Amino acid sequence: MLVQDRPSPHAAAAGQKPPTSPRGAPGAGRRHPRPFAKNLDFATWASEHSSKLLLLLFALASAAAVFLLRGAAPDAAALLCLDRSSSSSAGPAKLPYPEVAWSKVPPLAIAAGAPFASFRAERWIVVAVSTPPTAALAALARVKGWQLLAVGDSHTPAGWELKGAIFLSLELQAQLGYRSVDFLPYGSHVRKTAGYLFAIQHGAKVIFDADDRAEVPGNDLGKHFDVDLGSGVTNHPVLLQYSHADPNRTVVNPYVHFGQRSVWPRGLPLDKVGEVAHEVFYTEVFSGRQFIQQGLSDGLPDVDAVFYFTRKPPTSAFDLRFDSEAPKVALPQGMMAPVNSFNTLFQSPAFWGLMMPVSVSSMAADVIRGYWAQRILWEIGGYVAFYPPTIYRKDHIQAYPFAEEKDLHVNVGRLIKFLNEWRSNKRTLFEKILDLSYAMAEEGFWTEQDVRLTAAWLQDLLAVGYRQPRLMSLEIDRQRATIGEGDMKEFVPKKLPSVHLGVDEIGTVNYEIGNLIKWRKNFGNVVMIMHVSGPVDRTALEWRLLYGRIFKTVIILAEQSNKELAVERCTLSHAYKYLPKVFERYSGADGFLFLQDHMILNYWNLLQADKEKLWITNKIAHSWVTIPLESNKEEWFVKQGALVKQVIGNSPVHFQTNYKENMGEEKIAFCGSELFYIPRRFVEDFGDLVGLVGDLDLHHKIAVPMFFMAMDSPQNFDSEALAGTVFKTQLPANATFKTIYTAQAPAVFPVKVMSEIDFIKVIRLMSIGDPLLMELV
Repeated sequence: MLVQDRPSPHAAAAGQKPPTSPRGAPGAGRRHPRPFAKNLDFATWASEHSSKLLLLLFALASAAAVFLLRGAAPDAAALLCLDRSSSSSAGPAKLPYPEVAWSKVPPLAIAAGAPFASFRAERWIVVAVSTPPTAALAALARVKGWQLLAVGDSHTPAGWELKGAIFLSLELQAQLGYRSVDFLPYGSHVRKTAGYLFAIQHGAKVIFDADDRAEVPGNDLGKHFDVDLGSGVTNHPVLLQYSHADPNRTVVNPYVHFGQRSVWPRGLPLDKVGEVAHEVFYTEVFSGRQFIQQGLSDGLPDVDAVFYFTRKPPTSAFDLRFDSEAPKVALPQGMMAPVNSFNTLFQSPAFWGLMMPVSVSSMAADVIRGYWAQRILWEIGGYVAFYPPTIYRKDHIQAYPFAEEKDLHVNVGRLIKFLNEWRSNKRTLFEKILDLSYAMAEEGFWTEQDVRLTAAWLQDLLAVGYRQPRLMSLEIDRQRATIGEGDMKEFVPKKLPSVHLGVDEIGTVNYEIGNLIKWRKNFGNVVMIMHVSGPVDRTALEWRLLYGRIFKTVIILAEQSNKELAVERCTLSHAYKYLPKVFERYSGADGFLFLQDHMILNYWNLLQADKEKLWITNKIAHSWVTIPLESNKEEWFVKQGALVKQVIGNSPVHFQTNYKENMGEEKIAFCGSELFYIPRRFVEDFGDLVGLVGDLDLHHKIAVPMFFMAMDSPQNFDSEALAGTVFKTQLPANATFKTIYTAQAPAVFPVKVMSEIDFIKVIRLMSIGDPLLMELV
């Protein structure tokens, strides 16, 4: 049960008298003066209360009869006509469904003498106030083109006033004639509901739902939100949208998108807090129907008490930052996220979604409202979009009790599931809204009080002239189009400084750092030589960043040099000839690992490899192939075979003997040589063989396997080190690197990295084996 037991919402603050409601609000006119006591004798008293005495005597007689009958035979009880079976089997009473004559709701005109009767504005900022005006509020009152409306409650100081703001006191709210006011507790921020109606009645087209701590950067909401939908002012015709590829993903943490992976919004189910991975891809949606726009808050974001009390010392203030350059992002139908009441822009088609429930705990009201409104929003083809920081909120280090959030943490996951499954056959939007409110009461997400409030709220909207939007068919009930490669949009969020817990994160990080130290200790004196075929200006630094954490250094070779990026020129077809230069430069290294950028190295799987032996992919089919020379009709292989015979024929006895014993003279080895390792003890031999080749045009794919066969016997190779490599000469038409990648293999081929986005994709996959790689993105 989500509903909190609450004291009477009509109890005013101590020493203050609630206003008198013209509509007979609950609690109004119920305080009667106690009559003066009279000195009466017994006869006078008895004559004045004779009827009461007769009723008392009758009640005593009835009780005596029941007592006597209970001791008699069972049939005697039938004389009382008691139906015990019916009373014991009856279930809880069914909630009454409000009957509303929608077409007969009378308009509510503004009285000619009422305050602000003639005032009209299209853009409103609505806040609840319970303290004297703040500097932030004064700044909101000066936001150009917007009217600030402050809604008071029983805690608001008497005489509250702020230049440029309209103040709705309790007395003024009671005079407005809104049905909804009868349901609003006197001492709560949910009285903003009256303010929303006031703004709509006075011409609102857009309402910014805020609190008294909101500081708008530049005092211009138009720079942060899409205020003028459909008028040509919107700068972006399309928005990024979370992918609907996974239909089981019904809730998302938008803070990850804006650079704060370890922070979560108030109202996110706590079992989803650990889902911090970046989006693999986004889709796009046309702008113009983001009727609810949720902004993020720098400083103190919208976080729950669990986060607030565990992520900092009690006397420290939060001052978090989100990525102001991250693109806004929309939610598709079927996916939700928490929406609050202090930094949210509502467009006119979503004004119905402003109603704040009154039967749930105070800090849950706006979030439950947000989930409720998101579900109804789908019925009119609208969606929620999240925006980079739109306000700054200062942390006053005045945390509220955890109990105020209890309705969020008890069953919000069940609420999201319920809303996604809920369907209604009602024919108008307002009927569907009332139907959903009733269903939520039946499920215990709020009480009958909010059902009655919903009916009153919707009638108030009609009375003040609001026109309900037309219904549209639900996308989630239709077959969704397959997401193709061209529909996938990439965005890599920044990783901004945050605050962290101690216990679990320390344990995890210590384990991950321990692995990093272990890998670094194993390969820290091994030089990686990497040949890059992609654009070095987009990938060279990324490769160094990836492998430089593990190896002594990463030498980047490419077809063209780049001094600024320390990229050395080396053609891939003769890359082996360049290696002795690197050997000389790092004479103290334990060994040298050559790698092409078409192959990914999972270094964590190579800890058991013998660094004193040669490694090459001689056990990998399609990577190492034996080519017969006799009767071979391919000219290239014939020429390369002749060059091999020439080099071997001029080699010292140990090279010549090893090679002929391993390969013979009528065949050669062909190997892609994308990955191989040369330990220190074979460096001199490799250099000697390069010298024997000299200027001959012996190709890298022929020379490297020839060198290996000349330096040592394959029986002495550590062939098992790379035996588990995933090697595909061609990917199937619909396959990607992601479909063939596995973190359990020592290496995976092929991959094509041409940009930073491609690199990020690789990093995300490799982070399965090395989670700390996510720190790079």
